[in-house]
Amino acid sequence: MNIFVNCDKNNELSLEIQDRIIQISESLDLEVVDDINTSDIIISIGGDGTFLKTSRKSGEKPIIGINTGTLGYLTEINPENIEQALKNLIDGKYHIENRMMLEGEIVRANGESVKIPQALNEIGISKNIIGVVRFDVLVNGKLINSYTADGILVCTPTGSTAYNLSCGGPIVDPTAEIITLTPIAPHTIINRSIVLADDSTVDIKITELRENTSSYVLSDGKPIEVFSADTVRIKKSDKVTKIIKLEDRSFIDTIRETIN
Repeated sequence: MNIFVNCDKNNELSLEIQDRIIQISESLDLEVVDDINTSDIIISIGGDGTFLKTSRKSGEKPIIGINTGTLGYLTEINPENIEQALKNLIDGKYHIENRMMLEGEIVRANGESVKIPQALNEIGISKNIIGVVRFDVLVNGKLINSYTADGILVCTPTGSTAYNLSCGGPIVDPTAEIITLTPIAPHTIINRSIVLADDSTVDIKITELRENTSSYVLSDGKPIEVFSADTVRIKKSDKVTKIIKLEDRSFIDTIRETIN
């Protein structure tokens, strides 16, 4: 079995664990490879942010996360359990969860199209510290609402426990297939999240940026600036992220243990 390691190189513990995995692999039937395309399994070492970066480059290869971050919603293996985790991989004692992703494009006012990187958590629109953003939200071509807000999140079930949760959005079973819209600090009466079918296409039309306001599309945190009259189009991706689960721990168990 070939494994590729994607490590948070700014985290000393992550670098130590990477070295340990290489050492352990020498005594097991595992080979650590430098080319992700030749790997069977990808190991992500870091926090959830590192896992999100790993998912973008995974090419739908299964990923397992070793947590050296904080909450670790996506990274379920603790550093002290590495050797047993690797043995379980070799013995096939795991299952794989397919998690839906989002993809999108920015359609500029002049018709130019800019691709938005695929996202496991969310694709959102946010602003700098000044002003607000005015935008219309359409689903399958029909207007839902016009917002004046700090932004909006279009998130997957996996992303429901990320920024969406901080903005008052619902917690969703990560294996579900729905899309959630959650406005960020809206200046409107309708300030609740909206849950959509996974085959929905969401268009967010930027209608006004006040004075010195700058606005950005964030795909799992990766920014692309948008301007007045741009349209951000988001839909379910054809790609999925395959997450390796070693423990028979339910979504309810994770929520209870992590949030409490």
